[in-house]
Amino acid sequence: MLLNLFNEMRAAKVPVSVRELLDLINALQHNVVFADMDEFYFLARTILVKDERHFDKFDRAFAAYFKGLENLNQHIEALIPDEWLRQEFERSLSDEERARIESLGGLDKLIEEFKKRLEEQKERHAGGNRWIGTGGTSPFGSGGFNPEGIRVGDAGKRQGRAVKVWDQREYKNLDDQVELGTRNIKIALRRLRKFARQGAQDELDLDGTIDHTAKDGGLLNIQMRPERRNTVKLLILFDIGGSMDAHVKVCEELFSACKTEFKHMEYFYFHNCVYESVWKNNLRRSSERFSTQDLLNKYGADYKVVFVGDAAMAPYEITQAGGSVEHWNEEPGYVWVKRFMEKYKKLVWINPYPKDAWGYTASTNILRELLEDKMYPLTLQGLEDGMKFLSK
Repeated sequence: MLLNLFNEMRAAKVPVSVRELLDLINALQHNVVFADMDEFYFLARTILVKDERHFDKFDRAFAAYFKGLENLNQHIEALIPDEWLRQEFERSLSDEERARIESLGGLDKLIEEFKKRLEEQKERHAGGNRWIGTGGTSPFGSGGFNPEGIRVGDAGKRQGRAVKVWDQREYKNLDDQVELGTRNIKIALRRLRKFARQGAQDELDLDGTIDHTAKDGGLLNIQMRPERRNTVKLLILFDIGGSMDAHVKVCEELFSACKTEFKHMEYFYFHNCVYESVWKNNLRRSSERFSTQDLLNKYGADYKVVFVGDAAMAPYEITQAGGSVEHWNEEPGYVWVKRFMEKYKKLVWINPYPKDAWGYTASTNILRELLEDKMYPLTLQGLEDGMKFLSK
């Protein structure tokens, strides 16, 4: 039975190995859980899934395996063992509900009636007291009120009284296959963390409080300590304008996530390629500029540097003096990129375009060579790979 569940996990691209399957089997053999589907779900997820990004894939695979409604007549005994359902009833039903469970003639009659109605029903049904559907008082379906019910689907409001919760999708927004968002980006940025306690003593030290209170004979002695903060220093430079206008939303989300994750973060803007000056306020980009050389002198080599841009421009904007489309630059862009590379050993370029599209622009290839191939796509995996390099 668990081998097929394992196959469903692999088909759903949950990175699970035989070692984890054996651990799950071993846990069941030692009665870590018994006759409780909810507990089995959490046990299986704990053992089989090592990264919260895969929780939603696990839920879909788990539901797909234990659902099996298409072949319910042939597999209902295997999918819902009698002893599991009976134990579930004993655990979750009140005395009144246990008395009412006999309304359909007991559990055996309930399952038999379920199969019969599944065969008879030809369309979706909502409400009522007989057909499998949502709402109503039928013992089969979703969102109903019958105490001895079997849950099918997730269309209705859950009443918490179904024998089996077929579908759970509580971690959909964490899936690494969904569109990037601030929450997802924060998860990827967590690889770049180095904590230390800094600042004023404004956080309760629970262990210290317990220890000092015990030493003082039970007299409460509250201890405080500095807050743990991420000590990584980040310098991030965003390409702005032109072809980057199409990526404003995801860059805003990246910027928001970085501001939350990193207490020591400095940011600047540039256009296409970095030259002798950058800016912080796009409304005053012509009048308020900062010398790039001053930036290199001010921020030490312990900073991690991230460039965010599509690297799509005319090649001469990188290779030639005067190549900038906005002003006359005395030195080519590649000179400034090299200066960054020489000063900061931990530097990456995050590109919002898919990696398989980079080869279509000569400028992207030029920058990749300058950066020693430290260019990563603006995806969850790309961000994780970039943060992994920066954290080494």
